[in-house]
Amino acid sequence: MTRYLLADIGGTNARFALMDGGAVGPIEVMAVADHARSGDAVAVFLDRHGAVGSIAGAVIGVAGPVEDGRVDFTNSPWVVDAAELRAAFGFPQVRVVNDFQATARSLPHLGSGDLFGIGGGAARDDAPRVALGAGTGLGMACLVPGRPPITLATEGGHATLAASDGRQDRVIAHLRTRFAHVSAERVLSGDGLVNLYGAIAAVDGRQVPPRDPAQITEAGRAGTCPVARETLDMFCAILGTVAGDLALTFGARGGVYIAGGIVPRFVDHLAASTFRAQFEAKGRMGSYLAAIPAWVILKPDPAFIGLAAMAHDTPA
Repeated sequence: MTRYLLADIGGTNARFALMDGGAVGPIEVMAVADHARSGDAVAVFLDRHGAVGSIAGAVIGVAGPVEDGRVDFTNSPWVVDAAELRAAFGFPQVRVVNDFQATARSLPHLGSGDLFGIGGGAARDDAPRVALGAGTGLGMACLVPGRPPITLATEGGHATLAASDGRQDRVIAHLRTRFAHVSAERVLSGDGLVNLYGAIAAVDGRQVPPRDPAQITEAGRAGTCPVARETLDMFCAILGTVAGDLALTFGARGGVYIAGGIVPRFVDHLAASTFRAQFEAKGRMGSYLAAIPAWVILKPDPAFIGLAAMAHDTPA
């Protein structure tokens, strides 16, 4: 069988798996801080699984923009470089892609049990699909149908955040006193939840205890803290606005898919929020967006489904 190395590498953790034929093995998580270089982690993983010298190729997703098969991480000393990995391990081919490209590539392979629907009509198979997700940052990518499909990486999470009402205007204005540029990621991420929580409290002149993203989410869902509750509500509303913008930008009549580590934890709250109303609140384009379905991806590690599919695609 043809054996591939698959990897999904972020600033904190690196996930590895082997694919034999079409079957993807267990995903192993390594802390980036435990290894000086990305190649060291690869060597440990291959040695542990007796895979040294048996790899036909590697497909590696990374949390950042890829330039000529290379990524220099801003929040860790690691570098992932396709040419260096080929030379070091004798891999016949190595493909380095943005991690949300891999998530986008997984979309045709997700079933109804992997998804939680949030309104809209029927997806069009001949139209683009988009994936976005809040986690450590805000990732975005587009899948254009074809044989094989084309995945487009974007850094749209760093686009300027626009308010959709006066309350958001005041909150974003406060965030501008802290950040030179308020991007969507400044709100739609783990740190973004903390930023939003602090900004709402400051605008209202309230004193609130420090909370991490998980604590904000818990207090917001339980309704034990009004600021945390509004934080969660505003997060959902802004996510709807940004998701609708992305759908318009790419003509994503194939659907909008929400991934990442944050939203799947409160899909019930998202469904009951103004997410869908804000998604469609685009004036004359409201009916266009009303027809576009949106889902939350519930399946863990969808990027590995996409990485496996990319291993069978013609390399870019």
